[in-house]
Amino acid sequence: MLSELQKKLDYVNAYRENRLKTAQDVLENPSLFSELVSICFSPEDKNNHKACWILEFVSYEELNWLQPHLDFFCSNLKILKDESSMRPIAKVVQLLVKSHYKKNENGIQLSEENLQDCIEASFDWLINDTKVATKAYSIRTLYILGNYYDWIHPELKVIIDKDFGDHSPAYKAVAKEVLKKIK
Repeated sequence: MLSELQKKLDYVNAYRENRLKTAQDVLENPSLFSELVSICFSPEDKNNHKACWILEFVSYEELNWLQPHLDFFCSNLKILKDESSMRPIAKVVQLLVKSHYKKNENGIQLSEENLQDCIEASFDWLINDTKVATKAYSIRTLYILGNYYDWIHPELKVIIDKDFGDHSPAYKAVAKEVLKKIK
């Protein structure tokens, strides 16, 4: 028998309003959140990518809900292979890393292992054949991380310089923005 969340996900489509409605349902029913995170990292689930879409929207409002799930979330980033799942999760990783380094006690607290998982996934998404949005989020995430890990900016610069000519104007815009900050 399908869970309440699975029934909702069956009706989600790519329309923003539709995704926002389901995200609002989760925000109003926090008991659905653990299952949502679990579905995000269940590639065999037909609603996997839809769960990732919803998690992105929920994270804009309640990023702190991820705190008790961070070990699971970060250690499973590498299992995502579907572009429709990777893009929203790359955005959530960016939000997590930004929050971790914000100077306020309400921010997300990532462990060293969580941070290493985020670094590894972001580099993987950047160098593998993923779409531009996933790469753009990864570049921005790695830029932030590079402010705290001195080896990241030089590696990031090499990858961006090498791949620059092969990408779209959107990729180039993000790459230029980050390269300017690195210099």
